[in-house]
Amino acid sequence: MAQFQRPTLCCCRKVLTVPSKSCEGGQGLGQCRLVDIASASNFHCFKLRHFHLDLRLNFAVKEITGWQVLELVAIQPGVQTLVLDTHPSLLIHSIDCKVPGTTGAQNISPSLTYRVDPFTDYGSSLNISLPAYVIRPHRAFQITVRYTTTDGPAIWWLDAELTCGQTRPLVFTQGHSVCNRSFFPCFDTPAVKSTYTATVRVPEGVTVLMSASRSAYSKQDRVFQFSMEYPVPAYLVALVAGDLQHVDIGPRYDIVFLPPSFPIVAMENPCLTFIISSILESREFLLIDVIHEIAHGWFGNAVTNATWEEMWLSEGLATYAQRRITTEAYGEAFTCLETVFRLDALHRQMRLLGDNNPVSKLQVKFEPGINPSSLMNLFTYEKGFCFVSYLSQLCGNVKRFDSFLRAYIEQFKFSSVVAQDLLDFFLGFFPELKESCVAQREGLEFERWLNGCGPPLCEPDLSAGGVLTGPVQSLCDLWASEPPDPEAIANFNLSSWSTFQTVLFLDRLLDRSPLSHEVMGQLSRCYSAQLDEMNAEVRIRWLQIVVRNSFYPDLPRIRGFLHKHTSRMYTVPLYEDLCSGVMKCFAAEVFYQTQARLHPNLRRTLQQILFQTSALPTPTSSVPSLLHPTPSSPSPTPSDQLGPADPPTTGTIALRDVNVSA
Repeated sequence: MAQFQRPTLCCCRKVLTVPSKSCEGGQGLGQCRLVDIASASNFHCFKLRHFHLDLRLNFAVKEITGWQVLELVAIQPGVQTLVLDTHPSLLIHSIDCKVPGTTGAQNISPSLTYRVDPFTDYGSSLNISLPAYVIRPHRAFQITVRYTTTDGPAIWWLDAELTCGQTRPLVFTQGHSVCNRSFFPCFDTPAVKSTYTATVRVPEGVTVLMSASRSAYSKQDRVFQFSMEYPVPAYLVALVAGDLQHVDIGPRYDIVFLPPSFPIVAMENPCLTFIISSILESREFLLIDVIHEIAHGWFGNAVTNATWEEMWLSEGLATYAQRRITTEAYGEAFTCLETVFRLDALHRQMRLLGDNNPVSKLQVKFEPGINPSSLMNLFTYEKGFCFVSYLSQLCGNVKRFDSFLRAYIEQFKFSSVVAQDLLDFFLGFFPELKESCVAQREGLEFERWLNGCGPPLCEPDLSAGGVLTGPVQSLCDLWASEPPDPEAIANFNLSSWSTFQTVLFLDRLLDRSPLSHEVMGQLSRCYSAQLDEMNAEVRIRWLQIVVRNSFYPDLPRIRGFLHKHTSRMYTVPLYEDLCSGVMKCFAAEVFYQTQARLHPNLRRTLQQILFQTSALPTPTSSVPSLLHPTPSSPSPTPSDQLGPADPPTTGTIALRDVNVSA
């Protein structure tokens, strides 16, 4: 893994040495047959060569106004309509058309007729009628859409008091999975990739960054220019603007640490990784998140899953690459410890959902109307990782598998793929495995990996982590004994443990809840003061143990934590636990004390948890709606990706059980 070239779509503001490939319509191998039911667009009918955004940011009214120019070529005969993904919050003002290089009447930019139709609760379809003279084989034409954004799910406006410096407002975008259709009209599908440029006009004192490989700034005009020279899908176009403070952390990689309002842990925008600032408290969690997002430079950005139903092609491979990197850099024991911690969470989620739940498939088939963000769960990460690890095991040597991954990236870079592309290339790269029919090995068939429900068919050997996980399990066993032996417990010093050891210990204690009041009292005497000095990832787990066991003496610690931490990743799980037990009044009291410092989206989420919990469906009745929505219930989204119209959340599957970065 150490010999991997750096990701082609890493954040460097200079020309990269890897040449761009031609991507017909942004599509990879065999994708003309693909159907993306999360997109209303007719992306199969056109090749998107390039698009340009010209935007003006208005912080006073929280709007973005401007226009977009799409350069297209029709690739299907007889097409008369261009259909783009959009959103009800995006207001279209006008649309016109131009054919570059033509003269006379055809060079005039006539206004086009269009209509916006409902599609799903996360988007609409923009249907544009095209003049007959535009549709010529292999001839490009340009569509210009003038529009204004309002309160859409992709665009997050933060008032000054919600930012770290509290001096200026901030705006950032979050496009994953299907939110960027509220940022600009687009083919909002990972099957389509294109280059783009952007011009962004801002008030004085505002700095803008975008997920682009080149940038320039005119101070006199207060205009930022951006260019992404490599094809990317729409969801990876990202923008952040505000009083951004630069800190040099190393060469050729840009990370923006966003305020606690950032709705997920991290996002792999090419050349511009977003990470929530709350994670800075935990060095080990920060390390993993940064490496994971770097790994997305290869898996997800350079080579992208062609549909959201195969998100594991991005997340499973990125998780595998992340762990190969940490093994080389920090040792096998550390990597095994982190993997055990994550697989524990996977099995916890499996116990909650059941072995036959269809969301546990790697190739999840979901019905029209379902938001793909609903599929962001630990299966795409950890079950996907286990399958990739199994493929590596079949090779007999991780270095051989590293060579395969390098060849896979080179073959498919700047395109979008399906699972069959990966597996066909794997068997072609290792013909001896194809000849031995490993794809049909009984009990471990590739098809069963992809379409079977339940936990991974096998897991990698993690025994090398025993030196770190062994003490954790020994201490858990001591606390499970009746009664716990104080002298034996005193031999374990949590302050000498790593963060992952401590959170693994606390998670396993949480799994044993409810605990007796006597045990809770002993735990509190042993650890509360010590845990108060540790990072938020540790403390929130102890506080969840406190809440789930109704241990009132430590309630002041919960109040202090929620007064300090205002990010979704920490507030939502605690409020869910508080409201599912007997501490709802306490939760309401803390909410009213802190609500002024919460982002409006998070405030709405917590209000729904506080005041609608009794009306929520049970987990067993809500799970099938991920695949088969009913008109009476909105499509659910995961707790770490809720948008402005957040649906009620359940208190049974807490965020700590499913919390993942993108």
